[in-house]
Amino acid sequence: MRRLLIGTVTAGAVLLTGCSGHSDAGEAETGAPSSSSASASAQADFGTLKDVCGPGTAKSSTVQGVTDKEIQVGVMSDVGFTKNSEFPDAAKVFTSWCNDAGGINGRKLVPVTRDAKLTQVRQQVLAACKSDFALVGGGAALDGLGVTDRLKCLLPDFPAQSTQAVGSDLQALATGAGVGYFPYTGFYTWLLKDKYPDSAQKVGIIAGDSPVSKGFAAQYQEAVKGLGGKVSYTDVYPAAGVSDWTPYAQAIKNKGVKGLTFLGDFASLAKLEQALTDTGYAPDWIDANSNAYGPAFLQLAAPALAKQHNYAELSATAPLESASSNPATEQVIELFKKYAPDKQVTYPVLRAFSAWLLFATAARDCASLTRKCVYDNAIKQTAWTGGGLQAPADLSKNDIPPKCYSIVEATAKGWQAADFQPDDGPYRCDAPAYKLKGDYGKPVTLADVGKSLSDLT
Repeated sequence: MRRLLIGTVTAGAVLLTGCSGHSDAGEAETGAPSSSSASASAQADFGTLKDVCGPGTAKSSTVQGVTDKEIQVGVMSDVGFTKNSEFPDAAKVFTSWCNDAGGINGRKLVPVTRDAKLTQVRQQVLAACKSDFALVGGGAALDGLGVTDRLKCLLPDFPAQSTQAVGSDLQALATGAGVGYFPYTGFYTWLLKDKYPDSAQKVGIIAGDSPVSKGFAAQYQEAVKGLGGKVSYTDVYPAAGVSDWTPYAQAIKNKGVKGLTFLGDFASLAKLEQALTDTGYAPDWIDANSNAYGPAFLQLAAPALAKQHNYAELSATAPLESASSNPATEQVIELFKKYAPDKQVTYPVLRAFSAWLLFATAARDCASLTRKCVYDNAIKQTAWTGGGLQAPADLSKNDIPPKCYSIVEATAKGWQAADFQPDDGPYRCDAPAYKLKGDYGKPVTLADVGKSLSDLT
């Protein structure tokens, strides 16, 4: 789950070098709710979840971000840097649908985009601390920069994805946090033992030259060894980009790398794969990571896809390619057609929808809407599926290792489910647990900022 933003971190690392201060935060962009009035005919169910949103008689409130008519929530994003509006798009679509169905017990959801622009995480969290009820359905590549401030102001977080802040207090991650465990053991067990056993002793890892990416690379190197494999080649590439990937391709060929883990942006990966193809070499597999899961990578890597074998693990989220047999995924696609027909449904959008659903149902079940009630309701979930968008996740603890996973493969015909022998719909649920032994940092807690859960109201 933490790997989703590695490409963004890598591409922006050069901008972080030498930044001695913080610039003024940009003006928050408000995603206004749908102008359509609540309609009795609006569908309030999502997948297997019943009556997610609906009318009610809400009373006045003194809780920050809550009135008798509205609930204001923040949506973290790096859209000003990446130009990728997936999280604001998901917020617009979900809240428009929910508000048309009556809102949260009659209160309309008002999403406010908190654009961190990669480096302005802290400023945007501080802005949210002043006016938002919670953070919902977003993510920022350098989210760790805002955790201390978020906990100081007791702001709950229901992120679509998290990188540096996974498992921090007052965070309810819909896919589960799995703190302390390598999150891709099922995927790598399949690669190293089931599908390509000859590759186990010849694994290579390439990462962008940034502290975040190199930190992830160290975890992968440990996990590969812990699962019985061996990393025989490692390298980093400049965050500013590479003009010629031929030397990297030649090194991979010379080392006889049979399995390649790439931790960086998919545009760079596409160039590396073309260089590999030009040298006449193809590893047994390439972990393209979920950054690459989308049409853009297919277009960039098209000349090499017939030769190179790319896979991505989706953290137990049902692939978009399964929509015809997965009603929840199909419903997201239909809602985008209605409320944002010019926008694309992506993997991060599916993750965001699960986060929004978790928040909405937790808030719905509060007799009196408070942060404590919503957070407590969310972490009571022991088999959260987002209505069918993902495999069940136990949110009651943040250190439960993942059991289920889904794997997709990039082909010349597009992304498709890999032949990984799923045993529960689109998922396989036999992932072994590998507890990381290295020191990769610990999640920030309320105690770290002089607070406790008893302070949450």
